Amino acid sequence: MDIRRTVLWMIFSFSLLLLWNNWQVHNGKPSLFGATPTATHTANAPKAAAAPGTSSADVPSAAATAAAKPQTHVPGSAQPAASKSEKITVTTDVYKLTFDTQGAQLVRAELLKYDAPDHPKQPMVLLDDSGPNATYVAQTGVVGAPEGSSYPTHLTPFKVVSSERSLSGDSLKVVFEAESADVKVVKTYTLRRGSYDIAVSNDIYNLGASPISPSLYLQLTRDGNEPTGDATGYTHSFTGTALYSNEDKFQKATFSDIEKGKAHYIKQANNGWIAVVQHYFASAWVPPQGVVRQNQMLRLSDNLYAIRTIEPVGVIQPGQHQTVKANLWVGPQDQKAMSALAPGLELVVDYGWLTVIAKPLFKLMTWIHALLGNWGWTIVALTLLIKAVFYPLSAASYRSMAKMKQVAPRLKLLKEKFGDDKAKMNQAMMEMYRTEKINPLGGCLPMIIQVPVFISLYWVLLGSVEMRGAPWILWIHDLSVRDPWFILPALMTATMFLQIKLNPAPPDPMQAKLMLIMPLVFGGMMFFFPAGLALYYCVNNAVSIAQQRYIMKKLEKETAAAHR
Repeated sequence: MDIRRTVLWMIFSFSLLLLWNNWQVHNGKPSLFGATPTATHTANAPKAAAAPGTSSADVPSAAATAAAKPQTHVPGSAQPAASKSEKITVTTDVYKLTFDTQGAQLVRAELLKYDAPDHPKQPMVLLDDSGPNATYVAQTGVVGAPEGSSYPTHLTPFKVVSSERSLSGDSLKVVFEAESADVKVVKTYTLRRGSYDIAVSNDIYNLGASPISPSLYLQLTRDGNEPTGDATGYTHSFTGTALYSNEDKFQKATFSDIEKGKAHYIKQANNGWIAVVQHYFASAWVPPQGVVRQNQMLRLSDNLYAIRTIEPVGVIQPGQHQTVKANLWVGPQDQKAMSALAPGLELVVDYGWLTVIAKPLFKLMTWIHALLGNWGWTIVALTLLIKAVFYPLSAASYRSMAKMKQVAPRLKLLKEKFGDDKAKMNQAMMEMYRTEKINPLGGCLPMIIQVPVFISLYWVLLGSVEMRGAPWILWIHDLSVRDPWFILPALMTATMFLQIKLNPAPPDPMQAKLMLIMPLVFGGMMFFFPAGLALYYCVNNAVSIAQQRYIMKKLEKETAAAHR
């Protein structure tokens, strides 16, 4: 009994610790467990030979913000900048995109299939350049020009040469071009129906009389603010930069890590991608694979950060041109589509150290959803399936608890008989356990074995964009936000109380009081958690109660038959 009491205390204490830690993180304070570890730069990573005349310093450090635009000259260029840039808006079935002719940047992306969290009838805005505190843009440019000149960068005036502004067929091309220092760049964005994958082509022409060796950079620039409207109570989702390589796999860094110079990532690789990640959504550049390039995470100015990759283009002879193709993802964290675009890109949906369990659970959920067509009923079906798989373990646990409840009066008598003599008390208890064939840990160990699965499912339900805006029935119109009427959290609290009443009462009065507090603690948390999680726990508790009642009735019949 002392061992069982210790295990219960450990579970309860750890639960309170997690609750306090999440509350600290939610309020902007550091986690009690430290920052999420990221892999360090691999010593054996391939070394890049930078293109002649090219360095990271060649990339303009100014961002495409309102503060950067009033310049009279583009940095490094002898030609005056355009007096005013032009905004070009195009639409597809999934996008409303705005491009800025200064640098041919993508400065605004409205996702038409997703509602804004704070304005349900308006589209979700992912990329944006509406102000100094709202900057999130995708940029490209060419560097490596001789000293005193500049090739077209994301600060160079471009002109739009395509005329179509809306998708009518299967694809839409948006084409820009600019010329600087005898180098012409034609930048083409190809949008496809139903796709968040934008094909980006940079055609670099050498108009001069000498060979050139430029490099192309792909960059994502973002302010360090948390996304608005997607807060989920005590939970805290990652917002920051990420990259992937075959050498070091998935690595990420918060904007705070970049600010403090604590971002650890692979600096050179010939594969992978770079990204900016937030809850449910991501943007990512997927450069050409097989060419060694430099990766950088850096602070541009106050509350403004960038992640970029710089890739040598090679030598371009006079009168010749070179085409560099890349892919730009701007949209939801659709794991199937993202994994098809690039290896490891689906890892932006970060399930943490339980990914090995969480990913199969998510695949199972998508398969069930394909059959049922409703994510709420998918959660119900998945919960029933998990309970069925773990029924042998649960049955052993409930059977042990039922036996403990049967001998509870005898334990009370033993406590009265031996008083404060714990040695004799424990000896008598162990003898009774052997006689009755009771394992004092039988009720705890099966439950502990299931904990990783339940935690994994928690992260799947919390992090999957498929839950966002997904209705269930009646009053539940969005499984990713809290229950508007708090019915599911109330039901969860009630079912937890009922479960505790079915279990044997702890002999320690203080422990018994703590057990009664637990439903209030966890039920209170569910008042702030997404409805999908509350639904899962309600179904899980209800099935657990049904299973426990069945085992208890079965054991009562067996006991009655044995005493006839």
